[in-house]
Parts: sequence; C-alpha cells; structure tokens
Amino acid sequence: MIDFETEPIGLDKLGNKVFLKDIWPSREEILEVQQRCVIPAMFKEVYSKIKTGNDRWNELKAVESLLYNFDSNSTYIKRPPYFDGMKIDLPTIQSIKNARVLLNLGDSVTTDHISPAGSIARNSPAAKYLIERGIQPAQFNSYGSRRGNDAIMVRGTFANIRLVNKFMSKPGPQTIHLPSNQELSIFDAAELYRQDNIPLIILTGKDYGSGSSRDWAAKGPCLLGVRAIIAESYERIHRSNLVGMGIIPLQYLDGQNAETLGLTGREIFSINLPDNLQPRQETIVEADEKKFNVIIRFDTEVELEYFKNGGILQYMLRQLLKKTQPH
Repeated sequence: MIDFETEPIGLDKLGNKVFLKDIWPSREEILEVQQRCVIPAMFKEVYSKIKTGNDRWNELKAVESLLYNFDSNSTYIKRPPYFDGMKIDLPTIQSIKNARVLLNLGDSVTTDHISPAGSIARNSPAAKYLIERGIQPAQFNSYGSRRGNDAIMVRGTFANIRLVNKFMSKPGPQTIHLPSNQELSIFDAAELYRQDNIPLIILTGKDYGSGSSRDWAAKGPCLLGVRAIIAESYERIHRSNLVGMGIIPLQYLDGQNAETLGLTGREIFSINLPDNLQPRQETIVEADEKKFNVIIRFDTEVELEYFKNGGILQYMLRQLLKKTQPH
C-alpha cells in the first residue's frame, strides 16, 4: 500500500521525487477541459433522439388500448391472477380452519430455496408446462427470465434440489400429500389441496426468507395456496413481502418451536384471527389436540391494512378506484 501523502509515485528525469499532488490537475484545469470537450450539444443530440428508439424497437407492433393486450400463447408474459374475483368492498377477515402443512422446514430457508432463479429442470412441473406448449428443453431458459409468467413461477416455487423438507427422507422439491401419503412435487400436492379447498400453512424455523430479496419468494407461496407461515423468526424484508401478498407471518413464542411443541406437521391446523386485529397480537393455534400461542407478525397499522385488503396489490387498486369514484 502506498501512502500518497508522504511516498512518491516515481522520479522525474532529474531524479527528483514526484508525488501524486504534483501531477493532480487543479480545479481550474478540469473546468477548462470540461468547457472545451464536454459541450452541451453532445447531450442535446442524444436526448433529441431518446424517443426515436431503434429499428427493432420501432418494428414492434403494439395495440392501442387502455389495457395491456396479453398474448395467450406467450410463455414469458401472462396475465396474473391476483385480482381474480376481487370486489371493491373489503373482504371479511376469516380464521384459518382445517389447514394442512404443505412443507415442514428447518432453519435458514433462503429466498433461493423458496424461489430459485436458475435453470428449469427437465423433470419439473415447470418443464412439463413448457413442453405441453411446444417449448423444447433447449429453449426452457431460466426461472428468472420467465418471472413474468405466474404459471411457471408458481411451479418453480420451492423447486430447489437442496430444499430440506422434514416430510422427506432426502433433499429436493417434493412433499407428502396428507392424508393420502402420496409423494408428489410441491406444486402437484398444492393442486390436490386446492381441489379439495384445503388451506395450507408452512412450518419452519429460524431466519425464514434470508438471502436476497425476491418478490416471487412471497408471490409463489401465495399462488400455491399458502395462507400462513409459522416460524421462529423471519428475515425482515421477506416478512414484509409475505404481508404484502396476504400471507400471515406467525411467530412462535420465545423458546418454542415445532420440536418443543411436539408438532410433526401431519396435524390439522386451525388459526384464530380476531376481527379487531392489532399489530403483533397473540392468537391461538390448534393442531389436533395441541394448542399454543403465536405472535401475528403484522408489525404496523399499514401492514394490517394491506392484509385486510388481501395484499398490497389489492390495496393499491382499491385506492386507485376510490380516486376515480364520483364523490
């Protein structure tokens, strides 16, 4: 390491020491070069063409419409289902009754475990979806590149080969469907539960949702039908993202977890949600014959408002609709 204040960076022709300050340009010299070389016309020329685009962009055909015209054949961009069945009036808060555990996880489940962004495995539900639409494996691309298609991303949720699910004897994106005890992909199991109108929860440990912030790590479980997650602790941003998608982040009381409470994940769960919900309120969870308290991790009044709307997207849409309503 060189201390430029006291050590020379070289010698001149006469053998004198040369310091960085000797060759560093003055403010006046820098301004002179700027005025001579960086002229306003350069910026004006660039910005005068900014709306022109290029030939490939200009050749794209766009439909003039108030709403985006989704291409039903596209496997990259698909109309998401977040607003399906939504009404202008707020839905009533409903307790979760007779839920099943989709996944029984441990500590340090990362957003990459939840929503991997890498390549799409050839034997995965997402691959099956693409093949059914005429896409060959060489054109599968990655989950990250197809994040605009919810049908692919929900099939890729928890599709990480390193996911450790306590229901299974080895890591991978599989789970047990209850009570049939079928070993299925996580997506296929969630679909069976959906057909029977069974709500889903996830059991997990400490630091759930750690790692890089990914919106699909909350969107994916939402679309799988996950209503709540019970964890020992959450990564801060991911907990907020779960609330934004209408998923209830529940937290065990200090010193408690699935193991200390004797939970296997095969129980049928019911979670009481009182009408007058308050931030960080405690509530009761029933799991077969067991009962225990958890903290509802809605940490602010704003988060409560998002949840009451069904999520932040529904909240924003209702706010926009209110502005267009005649007074």
